[in-house]
Amino acid sequence: MTPAGTLNRSTALRLILILGIVSLFGDIIYEGSRSVIGPYLLLLGASALTVAFVAGFGEFIGYAARLVSGYLSDRTGDYWTFTIAGYLMIGAIPLLVFVQAWEAAAVLILIERLGKGIRSPAKDTILSHAAHQVGRGWGFGIHEALDQVGAIIGPLVFAVSLALFGGYETGFAILALPFALLVVALIYAWLRSPDPAEYENERVPVQAPLHSSRILLRYGTFTFLTMAGFAVFPLMAYHFSAAAVVPTAQIPIFYAIAMAADALCALVIGKCYDRSGITVLVAVPLASFPIAALAFAGGYYHALAAAVLWGISMGGQETVLRAALADLTSIKKRGWAYGVFNTLYGGAWFAGSIVLGILYEMDIRILVGYSVVMQGAALVAFFWLRRAVKACEKVTG
Repeated sequence: MTPAGTLNRSTALRLILILGIVSLFGDIIYEGSRSVIGPYLLLLGASALTVAFVAGFGEFIGYAARLVSGYLSDRTGDYWTFTIAGYLMIGAIPLLVFVQAWEAAAVLILIERLGKGIRSPAKDTILSHAAHQVGRGWGFGIHEALDQVGAIIGPLVFAVSLALFGGYETGFAILALPFALLVVALIYAWLRSPDPAEYENERVPVQAPLHSSRILLRYGTFTFLTMAGFAVFPLMAYHFSAAAVVPTAQIPIFYAIAMAADALCALVIGKCYDRSGITVLVAVPLASFPIAALAFAGGYYHALAAAVLWGISMGGQETVLRAALADLTSIKKRGWAYGVFNTLYGGAWFAGSIVLGILYEMDIRILVGYSVVMQGAALVAFFWLRRAVKACEKVTG
């Protein structure tokens, strides 16, 4: 007979894989569109500031919604309802095939981001339960890697579409297929694991949560500073196109490369987190330091390097930031915690995007300087955070 613990690890891994496949289809849709949103809005008549605002506000609204959805998902305990409802809203992206004005495109983009905000705390909580069985860094790393497979395929759909048809409409129309597959996979995951909290109730031996307010404050500070100086890819893509740094048809390929770097980084850094803990977070500001200079003040190969580093930084953010938060919070308030910190994450990214958009139209040198200063401050905040974690570990033994 198979031991119960082994069975739970097996079924938990299956849930992680299925949710990873759901995210794979979701990212074919979202990241495919994201790779061309900058040039597409430019084509529809939007300015650089408008592109930065739409991208940044989309991230903000997605993260701000998590504050409410995280609280409500904890309060009701109905994590699957929020997850499913949020994923259904990604269906707004294929509708971009019908728009004729940048304002209409912006509305659909924001609807999809709102859906992301509704589903994310609940989905991350479900994942944290399942990842409890296999190691949180590894569990979130597997999910992120699968997620980024979709993020690679999506931009390639648009690269092929642009090469063959010379327009964006065919690419948006194709996205209806992965949306249908997403819905099927999501319902299957729900039916196979209706109560994911059971994976954590068994209490696989892991490090106890460190929920010290001092640690959470420093964790939040690190998150804010990191994202306040981190450029959204649509602004980078806008510059690549507007400054003729990268041929328009190759911009989706650059984004696919960034997503490949994200996927590989997620697996490596997730495993490292399970072994070394929060120390691996230092990789995020280190990777982010040169991105702005390479993306906005360099040539073709500098832009390529910026895309790779952007993906590496995103891999660290999407894996370790989420895994660490699960280890820093109690099970009963995890959805709320994900909501709070994701709102902070999105708010910082939105504010930073607006600043970067304004600085882009003023002077690129100031933009680069601002980004470097913010990542330097994030590095200082990392050492501040690590000191608090080490002190807490000594106290808890």
